[in-house]
Amino acid sequence: TCTSALVTLVPFGLTLCMCYRDAPINREYNSHCRCVQVESRIIPPDSLRSIKLVPEGPHCPHTEVIAGLSSGERVCLNPQSSWVKKLVKFVLDKQMQRPPKTQA
Repeated sequence: TCTSALVTLVPFGLTLCMCYRDAPINREYNSHCRCVQVESRIIPPDSLRSIKLVPEGPHCPHTEVIAGLSSGERVCLNPQSSWVKKLVKFVLDKQMQRPPKTQA
């Protein structure tokens, strides 16, 4: 099931960050949305290494979800896809449960 697949993401070091400034996904400079094309295909959990969530704002009218793959490739995921919504919610929930890091 999708839930059991999501549970395996955390041990693989999947991280989520809120990014406001990042290089565009395509090679051409894009001062607006970073994702020119999005994918809805399900990415196997063992291929995912990171998730970047770029909130909507003046640069782009919609939220962007960028997956970092174990191959080093970055892929824009369709934020309207049900599995991507579940993935983002799962990772955000896990981060909210994690105690804050203290400096030593």
